Amino acid sequence: MNDELKIAKKIATWSIVAPTLACLILAGSQLGFSLGFIDSLIMAVGLVGAVLAAVHHAEVVAHKLGEPFGTLLLAVAITVIEVALIISLMLTGGAETAALARDTVFAAVMIIVSGIVGLCMLIGGVLYKEQTFKLHGANAALTTLAAIVVLTLMLPNYTTTSAGPIYSASQLGFIAIVSLVLYFTFVFVQVIRHRNYFLDANDNNDDAPTANVQIASPQSSATNTKIALISTALLLVCLVAVVLLAKSLAPDIESVVALIGAPHQLVGVIIASIVLLPEGLAAVRAARKNMFQTSLNLALGSALASIGLTIPAVAILSLITGWTLMLGIDMKSTVLLLLALFVSALSLVTGRTNILQGVILLVIFAVYLFTTVIP
Repeated sequence: MNDELKIAKKIATWSIVAPTLACLILAGSQLGFSLGFIDSLIMAVGLVGAVLAAVHHAEVVAHKLGEPFGTLLLAVAITVIEVALIISLMLTGGAETAALARDTVFAAVMIIVSGIVGLCMLIGGVLYKEQTFKLHGANAALTTLAAIVVLTLMLPNYTTTSAGPIYSASQLGFIAIVSLVLYFTFVFVQVIRHRNYFLDANDNNDDAPTANVQIASPQSSATNTKIALISTALLLVCLVAVVLLAKSLAPDIESVVALIGAPHQLVGVIIASIVLLPEGLAAVRAARKNMFQTSLNLALGSALASIGLTIPAVAILSLITGWTLMLGIDMKSTVLLLLALFVSALSLVTGRTNILQGVILLVIFAVYLFTTVIP
């Protein structure tokens, strides 16, 4: 009984209530309860609560597992659910969703590489002037990301076996295997072979982002393990709620996008932003605590998981169903993506970041958003 009381005290009540309410909102929408426009507002509130709860539980689990296992767990969990969402939309939408995976993955990479990383650099520069990180870890992540991005989103525009920005069946299968090899090799390096590359340069257990939850006490290891397991389960519930609420809000988002006359690609950007909110907030909180390596682990790790797992999954679906899968991005997108990767590589080449690098990346992100609305 004492263990249950300790667990109840150490797990913030709001972090349990928020995903519970989100699930109730989803259940209500599935049962047909409708309040018109108020439904969208309620879903938006539930979405925000689920995102904040996800960040809280991710920090608890990350503190228990240690780096880089905690950030890897969050990145993979969100990506797996994102892949499930994309596949479900492709199965229901059929051949009309041929470019859905490409647009979603491209939006996710641009949001992470230029938006989230840029914001973390800016916050770190404002608060600490400079932030440090492990150069080897950043280089490993960026080189792997650059290789997968070029092979999956750019190379299809230049192959000749199939016309258009697509791969032939054999090419698609080969690229899916290559993407998995690159991603899992990176994970092996991150968590086993060179784990020290991804530990925070200012690693300090007292400053770990535990969301005001101390779960590392040696006097209560059994209780701490239970807390971590409960937080892991609640994290998955929160992430599922975030994705499903985002999917439920998609028609309203599409209506707003159509109302302002913006291209349909903006819908993918908005939904990708919602899905990436938990990781983005966690990365920003780490930057505020002068733990920029943790921010990089979250940001670049999620970008790698997003493209390294999503493309093989939709490639397999495409090969099974016979649907055409459009992967090649247009010239405007190619220029912006290469610029974001190039500037990121230059910004991370010294092992230190400052406010200028953050501003440059955020400007690239703003240009990306602007040209998405006004191509």
